Amino acid sequence: MTETVIALSSVRPEPIPVKLIHFTDIHLTTPGKTIAGRDPNENFERALTHCLADHADAEALIITGDLSDWGERDDYERLKDRLGHLPFPVHLCIGNHDDRDTFLTVFPELADENGFVQTVFSVSQGRCITLDTWGPETHAGHFCERRRAWLDARLAEADEPVFLFMHHNPAPTGIAPMDRIMLQDADAFGDVVARHRDRIAHIFFGHCHLPLSGSFRGVPMSAPRGTNHAGWPSFGEQHLLSSSDLPESYAVVLIDTQSVMVQMVEFGYSGPVRIEGSPDYADWDKETMAR
Repeated sequence: MTETVIALSSVRPEPIPVKLIHFTDIHLTTPGKTIAGRDPNENFERALTHCLADHADAEALIITGDLSDWGERDDYERLKDRLGHLPFPVHLCIGNHDDRDTFLTVFPELADENGFVQTVFSVSQGRCITLDTWGPETHAGHFCERRRAWLDARLAEADEPVFLFMHHNPAPTGIAPMDRIMLQDADAFGDVVARHRDRIAHIFFGHCHLPLSGSFRGVPMSAPRGTNHAGWPSFGEQHLLSSSDLPESYAVVLIDTQSVMVQMVEFGYSGPVRIEGSPDYADWDKETMAR
């Protein structure tokens, strides 16, 4: 009996899996204003309602930029008030539609020592870092030497898996007009990522309004479509960005010691959801199953 008790007490409990929620491109506007016929404020609220119904147990919500459509203070004030009523912490990046100076008048606590909107926070399975890829008077992304030095230092001090959150895509999509406004300092940013590749578990971004996945310098990366207007991958278009009426979405991220799973949840879908049947092989029958 004594030996059994000792053996059981020496077993380390498995760490609790992490659930994170990734919103992007919420594009809040003056109430009543729409984008592509959609109300960003209403869709942001719908996304939150959907998320809270299924994922109130999330450890955190991260929103990767384009918080405001025109970088207006009123949008940030309404956002701060709404986020204060959620049951989990929320972490923010800024995007090309935002205005850093205006944003920091409402969220001054999110500035790093250099005045960029960059933060570090812990979750059960690692460390998360939000990055500032904003640049003035451009839709393209930027990550200057000071930002790279800051990230390099944060990665060097990490002794656990790191998850990076940013607005601009660091790798090209193959869509010419979108790639003109991707991260312009991608090579230099990539050098930092490559130095710490063994520490970085995943890169999350937005900006493109497209569901994207792949890798960058050997690190997996992904993006959901966004909570309001949707893009379209027009590979033949050389000059103008394309949009579509595909559903609004956000991502659910499940992390354990062995894996990272990212699922895009199209909360804007209003069609039927059918029960297909049991996943058990023994219940599958060609004669009786409805297909």
